[in-house]
Amino acid sequence: MAEDEKAKAAKKKAAKKAAKKAAKKSAAKKATAKTAPVKKAPAKKASAKKAVKKAAKKGAVSGYGGGSVDVVMSVDQVAKEAASIAANAPTVAELDAMITGEAFLSINNLRAGYGKMEILHEFSLRIGKGQSLCLIGPNGAGKSTVLHSIFGFTNIFSGSIVIDGKDVTTLTPSQKLAEAGIAYILQDKSVFPQMTVEENLLMGGFLKNKPAEAKAAAEEVFSKYSRLADRRDKPAGVLSGGERRLLEISRALVMQPQVLLVDEPSIGLEPRFIDMVFEILDDLQRKDGKTIIMVEQNAKKGLAFADLGYVLVSGETAIAGDGDELLDNPDVGRLFLGG
Repeated sequence: MAEDEKAKAAKKKAAKKAAKKAAKKSAAKKATAKTAPVKKAPAKKASAKKAVKKAAKKGAVSGYGGGSVDVVMSVDQVAKEAASIAANAPTVAELDAMITGEAFLSINNLRAGYGKMEILHEFSLRIGKGQSLCLIGPNGAGKSTVLHSIFGFTNIFSGSIVIDGKDVTTLTPSQKLAEAGIAYILQDKSVFPQMTVEENLLMGGFLKNKPAEAKAAAEEVFSKYSRLADRRDKPAGVLSGGERRLLEISRALVMQPQVLLVDEPSIGLEPRFIDMVFEILDDLQRKDGKTIIMVEQNAKKGLAFADLGYVLVSGETAIAGDGDELLDNPDVGRLFLGG
């Protein structure tokens, strides 16, 4: 029995010795790992930045919308510089002087936004009957909010919107369409693909008192645009992108509006269809006397089309003038036109 106890004691002693040895070995490994030099990954970002700078010096950096620019500006940088320009914002009297005749549509010191958030701050706008106005500016400047406010999609905190001498500030969107002649052409795809082209057009006349009136208005559209007339019985889903945009514009015409609010008419379209859409808008303005206010991502195209242009920054108008004048403005060109 004494010998067994001695053997057990010897085993315990050996086990403790082995555990201590293993602990020392593990601690040594950890210490080595801490002191060993860490291999750094190659600085890809730094080299990429150097490449961009090098290309910029050679004039080979492509800017937004195509073309070469000498300087690549961040979104924050554009917003910061645009805000500094806003210090010389036009007065209401200067906005009045830009229009032809008396103002047909006026926005007066408007404060508006969504929920409790104010986006437009004491914003004013003037446009004459049959004129066109393009709103440009950085993302979040409040361009679409102007259209939403005119049509009744925002909360109005103060100020007013007047069309042809009538205060329409508090009217609902349906009332603005039916009573004030304001139509909104959304930037999102809004055709009903399973319905025919004719059915889509008739949907535009849902506020007409009699179905026959909507039918007559749709026939006027077909007589004006043969592309749609040829496809009147086809599902709208088979139309090309440009034809769908034409259908969206035409559907708004069924209510025979005086004012067209057009949100991003060129978005998602091929160049050939963009030209077609702007030709249609030009025809509606020049021949039919429509008053057009648009927001357009392609600032060059929008300003070339419009009689007037406003540059919005942080919910206020920073610069305003003739469309051609803004195209030639070096600050507008540098910040919003790609050079």
